[in-house]
Amino acid sequence: MSPNQRLAFYDFDGTLTSGNIVRRYAYFTLHQPSMSRAVLKFSKLLLSIPPWLVMEFRSRRRFNEVFFREYHGMREHVLRGQSRQLFDEKILPSIYPDTQVLLEEDRRQGFLPVLVSGELDVALDEVIRYLGFQAAICNRLVFRDGVATGEVEAPLIAEDEKVRAMEDLCRQFGTEMKQCKAYSDSFSDLPMLEAVGVPAAVNPDRRLKRVARERGWTILDLKRGIDVKRRREPSPGGTAGI
Repeated sequence: MSPNQRLAFYDFDGTLTSGNIVRRYAYFTLHQPSMSRAVLKFSKLLLSIPPWLVMEFRSRRRFNEVFFREYHGMREHVLRGQSRQLFDEKILPSIYPDTQVLLEEDRRQGFLPVLVSGELDVALDEVIRYLGFQAAICNRLVFRDGVATGEVEAPLIAEDEKVRAMEDLCRQFGTEMKQCKAYSDSFSDLPMLEAVGVPAAVNPDRRLKRVARERGWTILDLKRGIDVKRRREPSPGGTAGI
C-alpha cells in the first residue's frame, strides 16, 4: 500500500450498471433448491415491489433494512454457489460498456478504484473480480449455521454510513477525502459526493442532476459513452474536472 494513495469511489446500481438489487434478489429467489419455496418467495417479491419503491424514495437506509430480511432462510453455500451464474447471466450484460473506460482512465490518473454499494457481497464478488476493484464497501448478510438470518452485519451501508466507511478506508490508505473522487447516479448518495474533492454525477436522477448543475459538478452519461480524452486531470482538492 503506497502512502497518500488517492481513491476513486464508485456507486454500482444505476452508475456502472442498469441492474439493481431487487432483480438480483429475484434471480436468487428463482434458483432456490426448493421449487415451492422459490415460487412463494417470488410471489411475495412481486407484491412487495410497489411499497418498496415508495420506501426507497423516502429512505434508502430503511429500504435496505426491510429488503434484506427477504433473504431469511436462504443458505450461504447456495447463494455463493450461484454468484458466478448470476454474474454471467444478469450482471455482466447490464454493465454499461464505458464502465471499463472510466475505471481505466482513473487508474491512469493514479486513482485506486473502490466499489461502494448497498448491495450484498454474495452478489458482488464476481463484479469486484471482473472490474478489478482494489477494495469494496458493501453489506454482508449474517449467517447462522449457514443460513441467512435476514440481518446484515453492522454497520448497514447506506447514505451517511457510506461516507464513514469511505473515511475509514482513506485513513487506511493514508489519504484524505478531498483528494479522492466519487461517482453516483442517485440523489440519495449526495453525502458521498459532497465528501470528496472531485464528485461526478453519472446517469443522474432528476434531483441529483439539478444539484450537479447548480454546483458545477461533472455530469457523465455512461449509457451514451464518455470521451476520456476530454476529461481533465483534477487538481488536488479541486472539482474542476474528472
